[in-house]
Amino acid sequence: MWRPWTRWCGGTCWPTWWRPSAPWTSCSARLTASAAGIAVSDNSLLPDAARAAIRASAARFPSGRQRSAVLDALRLAQEENGGWLSLELMDAVAGELELPPIQVYEVATFYSMFEVRPVGRHCVSVCTNISCWLRGGRELLAHLENRLGISAGESTVDGRIFLKEEEECLAACTGAPMMMVGHHYHENVTPDEADRIVGGLS
Repeated sequence: MWRPWTRWCGGTCWPTWWRPSAPWTSCSARLTASAAGIAVSDNSLLPDAARAAIRASAARFPSGRQRSAVLDALRLAQEENGGWLSLELMDAVAGELELPPIQVYEVATFYSMFEVRPVGRHCVSVCTNISCWLRGGRELLAHLENRLGISAGESTVDGRIFLKEEEECLAACTGAPMMMVGHHYHENVTPDEADRIVGGLS
């Protein structure tokens, strides 16, 4: 899901709806670094195995085209960080790929597969596109919101489950309504089946 910037403020590089407690590099400094193609990063945030995998992914593309590896690099980084991407981690990805940080930020904030705030251990997505909607997808999502005591886009208090914001399509229309837990698809899901699935998540 595309998350449009609302407005710039206070000399920071991010919109008002998402500000961390730690100080941020100023807009001018970060934009200067970006213009020069410099990534301000701490690559120690990425384990050696993840860094090696990112470099291997970038090596599949022609010289100067390492930007093509951003999606895969962010996926690897997010998996290493409990399901979300911090600003510092995105900077580390930019540094590993030798890209301006903005080229990583814009990808991370465009695709719904990436989260830029802490989330629960298990990511649960319910498809609400037309096929699933016609077969009870929205009712299934509402059932889970009631069952978990949270709204879509929130995590449970115990940090166990993150109920992702509505998904438009997960490409399993023949199994509607469907939900995805982590990377695993569950098709033809009933409310009782959904209860069983989320109840088994530790």
